[in-house]
Amino acid sequence: MRARSPCADCAVRSRALCSALPPEQLARLRRLSYRRHYRPGRLILANGQQQEWVANVVSGVIKLTKALADGRQQIVGLLFAADFLGRPFRSHGSCAAEAATSVELCCFPRHTFEDLLRRERQLEQLMLERTLDQVDAAREWMFVLGRRSAEEKVAALIRLIVERMRVEPGEAPAGPPPIHCDLPLSRTEMADYLGLRLETVCRQLKRLRERGVIATAPGRGITVRDYAALERALEREDGSGG
Repeated sequence: MRARSPCADCAVRSRALCSALPPEQLARLRRLSYRRHYRPGRLILANGQQQEWVANVVSGVIKLTKALADGRQQIVGLLFAADFLGRPFRSHGSCAAEAATSVELCCFPRHTFEDLLRRERQLEQLMLERTLDQVDAAREWMFVLGRRSAEEKVAALIRLIVERMRVEPGEAPAGPPPIHCDLPLSRTEMADYLGLRLETVCRQLKRLRERGVIATAPGRGITVRDYAALERALEREDGSGG
């Protein structure tokens, strides 16, 4: 069931794309917006599915995946709170989107959002900045996957998740107290995302745990006990492979 929600109660109001809208246009978008909720594992959008709406991620984590005809699948990206889901000016997406955790979306008609992009220069500029940030992040992740050791890859993924799930943009996460979150990916999904074997991911997590960098709990709970040591793990050259 769709339930309308005022922007004043939105947890990502100051960080989402709609923060660039003036009050009158924000009110217009709010009148057309509605919320969607997804349980973990639920498909949000199929690959190539026609999409008549776009959305801000209010809470949760979304997996973006690509699949081959033989059923093989690859995680190609993650969306977190305040990220944007959808492809303006194109009716079909190029990736499937699946809820990695419980997800809440604030949705609005794609054509309405496209019209606002044409009219509102600040929104258009912020959309361009976010898009270029995603390009930069994709290039950095290509470097991680192509040139980092197994330990560095696992450390990089943990840092990415912790920074996006637990820390506001621009806020330094280093120092006490320890940082805790529930990983949105299973060990198997982490291996898929990093291009490593499952046993390699488990071995690297164990090494980080034995050095006191992280602590793990039953399920997907993880605590970064020493953020500075996690950063140093990104520069280790242990030569371990996948």
